[in-house]
Amino acid sequence: MTRELLTMLARLVGARRAVEVGTFTGYSALCIARGLSEGGSLLRCDISAEWTAIGADAWREAGLADRIEVRIGPAIQMLRALPPETVIDLVLIDADTTGYGDYWDELVPRVRPGGILRADNVLWSGRVVDENDTDNDTEALRTNNTTVARANRVEVVVLTAFDGLTIARKL
Repeated sequence: MTRELLTMLARLVGARRAVEVGTFTGYSALCIARGLSEGGSLLRCDISAEWTAIGADAWREAGLADRIEVRIGPAIQMLRALPPETVIDLVLIDADTTGYGDYWDELVPRVRPGGILRADNVLWSGRVVDENDTDNDTEALRTNNTTVARANRVEVVVLTAFDGLTIARKL
């Protein structure tokens, strides 16, 4: 169900350019690509060529492979290499939780007003509200959630569905 939301969000904002950080088997990429406007493209960043290959077959079968650009390597390096004037309509962050803050900081300035940023797993099975849980992932998510909530560049909602979904609209 969360993946179908990606298709709908892409359609709602008329997304032509999307970025996905963290792909795993590529189902989210497929859903985003389905929702892109004609001529749209998705840049997806992941560190695993092995997992990405699984998604590539599904993208070809669905006739969407030409909309998806795959880049393998550290996502933060790829995001920093994007031109500063890049206009992105839709973002999905679903990667290493310790990187969420850096990904957010790189992507928000590149998202057009009215564009959507979405981050998965932001409640971390409820661990973000457990003050006794201080592992690196939990602390990183807690810090990023606070930063996003206080940001004046976006309006944001956190859905408690699944493992927590942040949906933000760039102002």
